[in-house]
Amino acid sequence: MMNDMHTRRQFLASGKHLLGGAALACLQGESAFAATGARVPAPHFAPRAKRVIYLHMVGGPSQMDLFDYKPQMNDWYDKDLPESIRKGQRLTTMTSGQARFPIAPSKYRFRQAGQCGLWMNHELLPRLSEKADEICWMRSLHTEAINHEPAILAMQTGNQVAGRPCLGSWASYGLGAINENLPAFVVLVAIPSNRDQEQAISSRLWGAGYLSGEHAGVSFRSKGDPILYINNPPGVSSAMRRRSIDGINALNEINYRHLGDPSTHTRMQQYELAFRMQASVPELTDFASESAHTFELYGEAAKKPGTFANSVLMARRLAERGVRFVQIYHNNWDHHSNVSGRMPSQCQDVDQPCYALLEDLKQRGMLDDTLVIWGGEFGRTIYSQGQLSMTNYGRDHHPRCFSMWMAGGGAKGGTIYGETDDFSYNIVKDPVHIRDFHATILHLLGFDHERFSYRFQGLDQRLTGVLPARVIPELLA
Repeated sequence: MMNDMHTRRQFLASGKHLLGGAALACLQGESAFAATGARVPAPHFAPRAKRVIYLHMVGGPSQMDLFDYKPQMNDWYDKDLPESIRKGQRLTTMTSGQARFPIAPSKYRFRQAGQCGLWMNHELLPRLSEKADEICWMRSLHTEAINHEPAILAMQTGNQVAGRPCLGSWASYGLGAINENLPAFVVLVAIPSNRDQEQAISSRLWGAGYLSGEHAGVSFRSKGDPILYINNPPGVSSAMRRRSIDGINALNEINYRHLGDPSTHTRMQQYELAFRMQASVPELTDFASESAHTFELYGEAAKKPGTFANSVLMARRLAERGVRFVQIYHNNWDHHSNVSGRMPSQCQDVDQPCYALLEDLKQRGMLDDTLVIWGGEFGRTIYSQGQLSMTNYGRDHHPRCFSMWMAGGGAKGGTIYGETDDFSYNIVKDPVHIRDFHATILHLLGFDHERFSYRFQGLDQRLTGVLPARVIPELLA
């Protein structure tokens, strides 16, 4: 007779109904066997990247103000965007009601950088310019999402609908942990120096979705204890905490044998990881061992907890200690207005730290197998949102084309891939859909995106989904 505490799913999975259990195992996939130490995916070929540091600029950086130089637009100042360029493409509700769409040329000075000759904003990104030949520049990313929440979800999980595993979770699932005393996937949310218009971000962006919960990102806080309750309460010794966890896990083991819920074993593993992190995290977060040269490289802001510079330095420390995937979110790139007031502070936040990260990884011999990614969820419009002047303007969301870059980890430095039209509105050469971008990243991690899947609800789920996606060989070293 079925125990009253069993659900039908748990009853079938427990083996009391052999045919039903076999069917359920097919539906659940490897999650049904995770607690038994069953097989996990192995790379399909030798990975070029053993770890990833992903720098996400929340809000959508303006490509034509940073990396997609459009000097022709100076002659178009305050003229309307031609319908032959817009081609009836949809607009957000923030600008769809405007009487006109006046062209806003970039107010910043550009210069060719490196041997590759990329025209980039040298006025605001002078240090990053020095790394032009080590960076793979992509100027033709595109997505279907036009608003932040679905666009960030699509960029992080491959789907505009919440509930899917993010890229970091896929990396954790496929490659596993290197250091058993730290999570395989860590998330840091940097505090921008300008906080005029921040977007809401939440843990759904670094969730494991239908993968086992151990593959979700572990968020480190910028102030106080990096992880809540990482330290023992007053009067509780490490030995006492150990006995407490042993007792809890013994109860969880009884619960697992009774109900057969795989999430119970995941919970037990997380308790054990949390206990080990009590020893590893204090050393990780103590920057006293860093040299004066390091802070010279990253800048004084690296000494201030929560800054982008501090977060990037933490990412390097995490990477060298074996964390597979570090995700950093830097907010306030949603420049609907006051580009001249906000873009400089945003670039000042990221310019030197990004340069420093690449240089630091290179000096430590880590850049060749560490993939660094930089970019947002979409681009911005060439036309101004709201009032326009020669020295100030705003830009609305634009999913049709935007720029990102990668470095290290098998990405081909000095490559400039993709072209847009004179208005940075449409792609005219070598488009890169975000599915292609994901397929290429998985390839660098050693996985064929078409074979790297997880059985869930009767389907072989993939990061790249079921629509066409391709690895872009021109981006590979």
